[in-house]
This record gives sequence, structure tokens and C-alpha cells, in this order.
Amino acid sequence: MTRRRTLADRDDILGAAMLAPSLAYVLALVGIPFALAIVLSFTDATAGSLHFGWVGLRNYAAIVADPIFLKALRNTAIVTLASQALAVVLATGAAQVFRAAFPGKRFARFVLLLPWAVPVSLAAIAWTWIFDSTFSVINWTLKVAGLLPGWLYWLGDPVLALLAIIIVQAWRIFPFATVIVLAGLSSIPQDVVEAAIVDGAGFWRRLLRIELPLLLPVVAVAVLFGVVYTATDLGVVYILTGGGPANATHVLPTLAFQRGILGADLGQGAAIGVFLLPFLILVAVGMLRVARRAEVGAR
Repeated sequence: MTRRRTLADRDDILGAAMLAPSLAYVLALVGIPFALAIVLSFTDATAGSLHFGWVGLRNYAAIVADPIFLKALRNTAIVTLASQALAVVLATGAAQVFRAAFPGKRFARFVLLLPWAVPVSLAAIAWTWIFDSTFSVINWTLKVAGLLPGWLYWLGDPVLALLAIIIVQAWRIFPFATVIVLAGLSSIPQDVVEAAIVDGAGFWRRLLRIELPLLLPVVAVAVLFGVVYTATDLGVVYILTGGGPANATHVLPTLAFQRGILGADLGQGAAIGVFLLPFLILVAVGMLRVARRAEVGAR
């Protein structure tokens, strides 16, 4: 007697059926808006009007010749790469600490995850007070410690404002990177570490010669997520500086918002937003190649 096949017996159909809702969700919330942004970038569409005309590459030519856009593009690269480098260094150190057993370890892990759980708007408002020109806790602490001869106007100086944005972005991604690095450290074969200890390798030699090379694929994935998360973020820069002073700290998302929404030029705003795509593709391809080479080298 032949048993009747059910949906559970058809792996190909079952897999497609289970993936369909998530694919539809991504298509509706990401794919359609992205396609619409590409179409709008080739038009003269404005906010408040349903009528627009096709202008070809005029929006792209205008933003490429705009010094503010070029500065925003540079700031996006600087903030993204610098914050990820800082986050990876801090995450590697924190992961080494959390490997050890100490009193209050669970509470420390809970505190570690708070920056990742706190809404970006609340976090950015708190950091605005931390970097306030009059009440900055950083300035007062350095002043009391005798390490600050003058006064730092964090959000009023272009260089310091950019540094403040880097610090906040690194603070946001740091918990996520720590969890990933900690998971990577846990996956390293213990016999490899024990063999290195027997051979007389100290902490720094084990870290630099054994653990970090084995962690490179994991770190590359963490950096890739962090780059996408940071490069597309609008809230931190918009709340901290609003792109100021004098448009010095604009990144691509804030400039796109300023031109497309506040300035009502949807076509140019969409063109600036679409410009993020090649930047993210280059970073993603680079990180995946690094991870692939590290995996091949580890074998």
C-alpha cells in the first residue's frame, strides 16, 4: 500500500512555503521602497505634488558637483570605518574579560547589552547632554582630573563633532560585536589553546597569533553588519548635530533627509540615498572576501 505524501514529505515545497512569508515581508518593506527610490532619483519629483517628469541623470550630476554631498560622502566613510574599528577593538577586549569567571558576570552582561536595547533616539538625546558645551560630563571630569587646560565644544567644532558621532556609533555597535566575538572565542578548539599554553605562549602571543586569525571570519561578519547598521543610520547624526555646524557633519542619510524631505526635493534626496548602495556593496564584497580567505587559511 502506497502511503500518501503530505507537505511535510516534500522538502522542496515545504522550504519554499516557509520562506515565502519572510521574502514577501522583505519585498514589501525593502524591495518596493528601494525600487521607488531608484525611479524617483531620475525624476524632478517634489514633496506635496503627484506630478513629476523624467530628468535622467540630472540629479546625480547635481549632487556629484555639490561640495556638501562630497563632504557627506567622506564623513559617511570616516564615521563608518572609524566607529567599526573602535567597536571591534573594544569588543575583543570585552570578550576576553567575559570569558573569565568573576562575581556579577551575569549582571555585567546585562549592562553590556543596554546600548543595543536602548532606542536610538533616547540614546542620542542622552549623548547630547554628555557632549553639551556647558554641562558636558566629559569636560568636567577631565577638568577635575587636571587633564583639560581649556574647554572642548564637542558639538560646535567640526572635528570634535565628527569625533563625537564616531564615539556614539561605536558605543551602539559595541555590544553586538562583543556577543559575536565572544561566540567566536567559544568556538575555538580548546586543544589548540592548551597546546599554545604548553608551548609557552603568553596571553598576547595567543591573542595575536592564534585567536585573532581564527576569529577573522567572525569579526568580518560583525564588521559587515556594523557597517550596514552605521552607514544607513539617520538618528544619531540628526539628533546630535543635525549635520552641523555649517553642514560639516552631514552623512548621506541626513543629507538625503534634508534635501528630500525638509527641502521637498524628492528626486535629489532619492539620488543621495541611492548613492549608499555602491558604497555598501563594496564594503560587503570586501568583508566577505576577507572572511572567505580567513576560512581557507584556517583550514
